[in-house]
Amino acid sequence: MRNAHARWSRLADRVHAETPASRDRSVDALRALAILGVVLGHWLVTALTAADGGLSTTSPLTRMPWLAPVSWVFQTLAVFFLVGGHVAARGYASARGRGIPYRTWAGQRLGRLFRPVAAVLTLWGVASVGMLLGGVAADTLHTLLKLVLSPLWFLLVFAALTAVTPLVARLNPVWPLVVVAGVDVWRFGFGGPEWIGWVNVAAGWLVPFTLGAAWSRGAFSRRAPAVVLLAGGAIATAALILWGGYPASMVGVPGAAISNLNPPTLAAVSFGLAQCGLALLLRAPLARAMRRPRAWAKVALLNLSAMTVFLWHQTAMMTVTALGLLVSADLPGLHTVPGSPEWIANRLLWLPLFAAALAVCRLAFHGYEQGACRRRAPVVGAPPVSLGLREGPIKEVSHA
Repeated sequence: MRNAHARWSRLADRVHAETPASRDRSVDALRALAILGVVLGHWLVTALTAADGGLSTTSPLTRMPWLAPVSWVFQTLAVFFLVGGHVAARGYASARGRGIPYRTWAGQRLGRLFRPVAAVLTLWGVASVGMLLGGVAADTLHTLLKLVLSPLWFLLVFAALTAVTPLVARLNPVWPLVVVAGVDVWRFGFGGPEWIGWVNVAAGWLVPFTLGAAWSRGAFSRRAPAVVLLAGGAIATAALILWGGYPASMVGVPGAAISNLNPPTLAAVSFGLAQCGLALLLRAPLARAMRRPRAWAKVALLNLSAMTVFLWHQTAMMTVTALGLLVSADLPGLHTVPGSPEWIANRLLWLPLFAAALAVCRLAFHGYEQGACRRRAPVVGAPPVSLGLREGPIKEVSHA
């Protein structure tokens, strides 16, 4: 134990030493918090129950709607888009300043996003064929594939907004917000077609993305704009829930008439504004916390595996659930219907096993995320095995 502690201390000191003084560590900390929010949120509000020899999905929010505030804590996608817009706008401005053409810049960024996806699709393609040949019910396979593939919508939207960064970097966030409001008024107020709501998939996430771009230009150098975002977003969200008929949950609830997230509603976007305001206010305390080598090392290493963690966390949960069936088809908090506080307590006990399974996935597939970095020329002065945190091309890895 003492040797492990000493090795971790040396690694933390090394990561701290390799990080350039000019790096804004609060950006990485916010991304890490957003990643953890998505992962823990999915693990807590997604349940695979054993039924008729197969698996089906449900949510504790269906039977315990009073848990809706949990979704306010763990639905952190707006922060992810805020950071993404900030990094993309700053990276593109830097690339232009160095004479790097748009095609090269976009190709590198999108490559880092989509390279890890190939590993997920390949493994699950092979696994799907094997499960069908092994007699797994089609409904069960559909349930599993939906959980694996559903996070990819986020990646597609994020990639699309990244690709159009030169066009939207200076867009005022008010304009996409107006589009979201107009779509909801038409859809809910005047009986517009349901398909019109999908316009908000782009417009809704463009709001925090353009806020991030504005952040890169120094728009939030003072606290006042962030306070306005937090207060205004929180008040608007409360009003929309209390008097506008929007659901309290900020994630989809199976069987609910309206989902705030699929597609995004005005309530989800206003809630995202509040989240962005809070995130921007947390920059200073996070920056202070990241001066500690051990805290910074955890955040830096998570950022280096951000896409791997995001893409494989559902697989980790499903693996533990499936292996649990070998023991019993009625393990509390794993296969049972989430309908009581006891289920929540039992579910929390499974989280360390989910995390352990995710760690295995990270070890197995992390190389797909960092492949491009390893093929690049090493940074002058970097140690033989670079952690990708110095200035220069490798620095971009942790901002994917």
